[in-house]
Amino acid sequence: MKVLILAPSRSIHTHKWALFYKNNGIDVKVVTFADHYSEENAKEVDTITLPKLLPGKLSYFSSVFALKKVLKQLKPDILHAHYVSSYGFIGALANYKPFYVSVWGRDVFQFPQQGCVNRKIVEYTLSKADVICSTSHIMAKETNKYTNKNIFVTPFGVDMEKFKPIPGLNSEDDITIGTVKALEDKYGIGDLIHAFAEIYSATSNARLLIVGDGKQKDEYIQLTRDLKIDGVTTFTGRVPNDKVPEYINKMDVFGVPSTEDSESFGVAAVESMACGVPVVVSNVGGLPEVVLEGKTGYVVPKENPKELAKAIRSLIDNKEKSREMGQAGIDHVKAHYNWVDNANGMLDLYDQTLNRGMKS
Repeated sequence: MKVLILAPSRSIHTHKWALFYKNNGIDVKVVTFADHYSEENAKEVDTITLPKLLPGKLSYFSSVFALKKVLKQLKPDILHAHYVSSYGFIGALANYKPFYVSVWGRDVFQFPQQGCVNRKIVEYTLSKADVICSTSHIMAKETNKYTNKNIFVTPFGVDMEKFKPIPGLNSEDDITIGTVKALEDKYGIGDLIHAFAEIYSATSNARLLIVGDGKQKDEYIQLTRDLKIDGVTTFTGRVPNDKVPEYINKMDVFGVPSTEDSESFGVAAVESMACGVPVVVSNVGGLPEVVLEGKTGYVVPKENPKELAKAIRSLIDNKEKSREMGQAGIDHVKAHYNWVDNANGMLDLYDQTLNRGMKS
């Protein structure tokens, strides 16, 4: 099987799919915009760049000709684009069959609501797709506002060989509350900091561990100073993905208080559960879908630091309940979000498509 992935090369999600295909004997190549190219990822998976010769969305049209040339040369069995609003649109314009599109979040939750042109781009792309995939049921429902086609739910699971409990990393003296996200308001980092400040006022051995980088990092560092918790807060900056399980295993509670429905799946929450760390998430996007309320963690209202603090405190005050939730999280991920099972599900979908004779 020959698969062409049309997506940002620098995305860890793109690279994870591509490597899985390659390691399973599939001839896979990534096609990406030049400004989305990753030299590091291209060392492991063949990558082709598309030029952006025109400004803004007009660049999509100039890229179509380059994509058609690549498709004519490589003749893949499947063209699979990720993100309806950009790569999906280019793939649709290329008019290649069979054509897969995966929706990812903002491309269906926000983009089509920002104007009639954007909505038409989404509707056109979905109309040209032979197969449409979504990482969550709630995002599939949102996608069905723009198409009446069946949406296949293909969760983005985690590698349980990497994300698992690692004994000895968690401190016996301190209580660590943390997260692993990009440092932006849409992920509720400010809410987590405010919630922690409330917890720290009553729990002097509490510590806050924020893993990741982002454009608002300096703003959040200043917030911890203003709240006088900078001495018990650690900002690690960006860390390699293979080190993330180690940082999660240092935490007692993992927070994902995102503020936007474009948090379509909640990979970070699933990674935490796989490590046996209970989670507290906000009620947006796909987060309530992956977390079993009261069993693997808690779901709280978005943009509500007080409720967030209350849920976290209930976990750190009840160690036995926290331990039970941690084990339930591992079992939940193993049953529903094991990366190998999820990725093989996509390959099964590919096989079904090809067996239906969709090849152009």
